[in-house]
Parts: sequence; C-alpha cells; structure tokens
Amino acid sequence: MTIALLVVGIAMLLLGGGALVRGASALAEIYGISPLIVGLTVVAFGTSAPELVVNSVGAVRGETALAFGNVAGSNIANLGLVLGVAALISPVALAGSVIRRELPLLLLATVMLVVMAFDSALRGTGNQLDRSDGLILLGLFSIFMYLMIIDLRRQREDALVTEVDSLSLSARGGRNTQLFFIVAGAVGLALGAELTITHGSALAVNLGVSPALIGLLVVAIGTSLPELICSVMAAQDQKADLCVGNVIGSNLFNTLFVLPISTLITPIDIPPGGLADLAMALALAALLLPVFLFGRAYMGRTTGILFVLMYAGYMSARLILG
Repeated sequence: MTIALLVVGIAMLLLGGGALVRGASALAEIYGISPLIVGLTVVAFGTSAPELVVNSVGAVRGETALAFGNVAGSNIANLGLVLGVAALISPVALAGSVIRRELPLLLLATVMLVVMAFDSALRGTGNQLDRSDGLILLGLFSIFMYLMIIDLRRQREDALVTEVDSLSLSARGGRNTQLFFIVAGAVGLALGAELTITHGSALAVNLGVSPALIGLLVVAIGTSLPELICSVMAAQDQKADLCVGNVIGSNLFNTLFVLPISTLITPIDIPPGGLADLAMALALAALLLPVFLFGRAYMGRTTGILFVLMYAGYMSARLILG
C-alpha cells in the first residue's frame, strides 16, 4: 500500500504540474505575452514545480533528507538520464550561443553548492545548507535570470529564441477554464507532495534505508519526468538548443531556487552520501563543457550512452551501498 500511495503521489505531482503549466501558459497567451517569455518563465517554473512543492512540504515537515535527495537526484537524472536519452534519440548539436554561455554558470552554481555543503572541512561542523547559503544562491539566481533576459533580447536570431518562439501554445478555452487548470494543478501538486513525502518516508523506514536514498532513486526520477518528456520531444523535433536548455534550466532552477527556498524554511542537513551525490552532479556538469563548448558543440549517441551508463552505474552503486 505504501508503494502504491507513493506512486499515486508522484502521479499527482506530474498531473498537477502539467495542469499548472497548461493553464498558466494559455492564460499568458490570452493576455498577449510572447511564447519566448512564456517558454522561459512559466514553463521553466512549471516543470520544476514538482521538485519545489515536494521540497517545501518536506522542509515544513522536517523531512529534509528526502527533500535533499530529490533535488540532488533530479540534477543527476537531468544530466545523465534525460540528456543521455535525448542524445540516443537524435544527436544533439547546439546551433546558438545562448545555452553555451549558460553552461559555465551551471558549473559555477554546482561548485558553490558543493562548497557550501562541505561544512565539516570549512567550519568544523556538521555538513548543512543554512539560510545564509540559501540567500546567496537566490541572489545568484536573480543575477542568472537578469543576464538570461538581457542575453535573449540581444540575441534575437539565436537558435534557442527561434525554437521557443515556434512553440505551439494555443489556448483552448477562456480565462475561467485556464484559471481552473491553474487551481487544479496547484491542488494536485499540494496533495501529491503530501502523499510523496509521507509514503516516501514510510517506504524508507520499511526498507531500512535513508529517506535521502528514496528521494534520490524514486522521487527524483518521478519529478524529472516532465524534463524527460520535454527533452525527448525536442530531440525528436531536432530542437537541440531547446532540449539542452530545458536540462540546464531545470538544474539551475533546482540548485538556485528550489533548494534555497527549502533552506529558508529550515536548514537542510546533508545526509550520508549527500556530498557524493553533489560531486556526481558536478562531474556530469563538468563533462558537458568539453562536449558543447569546444569543437563542434555536438553530443552524439556514443556520448549519450556514456552519460546513461554513468547515471545507471552511480545509482546502482548508491542502491547497493545504501
């Protein structure tokens, strides 16, 4: 019953996030907001909504280990599994420059997160992300959003801008219909997060493992499904910049917004194995630099297989050691 209710909770997160994105995107279109702004704000926030709500509920209830595992696992899954699978479907070659300029910021944000979490070496205390860490990361998030908007305004011919502008966001139904989707999505996210946190923690107790491991292996994969679906669709449509932008944007949102918001509610203790999880996310982000910043800015199927195998190998090791 615990596993079934956990699956129901994750399903409600996905359905709620999807309804929220649909309603908010259509409502924005009704009010004349461009697809570019919608695609880079509403949709980006919407695909990260499951992680945000799960982590916020987890922080309120003191289930910080599961919340941390959710973010760390989502970041690893986005880079290793989502981007790797997308490259297997269709080789990913970046045509524009916007996303390539965001890659170093992703690496910087991940490095900062690792340093902030390593309190045992820097302060001689237990490893923890506190409110001051969260405020610094949120400040970096504000800078990232500002630079992204300025960059996109200046680079109107960039491949990412072209691909986002071509998205079909046709609104079906009036304002009341879209408001219904927004409210229904928010309710679905709230109920799904409650079920996920409650039964994810219960499953950890039943299996005798850390809640962080359940967050890393189960919840994170479930909450990363929107990114996987978006990236697979973008790869099939030969929209490589949108595919990579979705992954990088999601990880930046998780690192610089979702996790910091959780720390403002309550400080997050780094669970056993948490530093290794952050190091894995850092390693995958570092591997993207030579792939997309040098040479042909091309991620072929061989590299995609490597990323998927790295993800599967690491998760298998964490499961065995956990």
